[in-house]
Amino acid sequence: MMERRPEPELMLGEDQARAYAEADFSEPHEHFVDLFAERFPEPVSGTVLDLGCGPGDVSLRFAARYPACLVDGIDGSPAMLAAGAETRRRHPAGPRVRLGPGLLPAACGPAAPYDTIISNSLLHHLHDPRVLWAVILRDGAPGARVFVMDLCRPDTPERAAALVAAHAEGEPEVLRRDFERSLYAAFTPDEVRGQLREAGLDALRVEQVSDRHLLVWGRL
Repeated sequence: MMERRPEPELMLGEDQARAYAEADFSEPHEHFVDLFAERFPEPVSGTVLDLGCGPGDVSLRFAARYPACLVDGIDGSPAMLAAGAETRRRHPAGPRVRLGPGLLPAACGPAAPYDTIISNSLLHHLHDPRVLWAVILRDGAPGARVFVMDLCRPDTPERAAALVAAHAEGEPEVLRRDFERSLYAAFTPDEVRGQLREAGLDALRVEQVSDRHLLVWGRL
């Protein structure tokens, strides 16, 4: 098994943030919301916390899918938040989405405790993954829905290179480079299961849902 190689926790560069904000992530981000809807088919309302929200595309898509929800997003990179500011102003769901800067675990959503906590591609950025699970326990209401999607680390460098070639062909070099680094920084499903046991979150399920993604979901 390829050893984990952590990457910087924050994307602070304006060029890097702009590349992410301008890239077309519509398919994977909409798929994130589709997977949530499959696992939580009931009507969803109330407050939602999006951890590591980046430019806010997932927050906006979630709010658009669930008009009875208010979404608060937190991200540690002001550059990422600024990169998506214009999109949020123009988006029909923008008035129900509040995004702000904050570093975990110190940052806390303004409406805690939350009915739903979501996170897309934050876990692999964290040098200490226990931070994410501790914040979810702290800021989630009893019975809160939890839905965390992230990359999962491949077995070999050759497999990592193949995934970059398959899924980032034609993308700007900054995105190709970051994708490869993120694959090295990601956790395996078994590692995540161990993190959940340590955190007392055994009730959450871990699934590998694609050749490069894993999903953690359930209720507190």
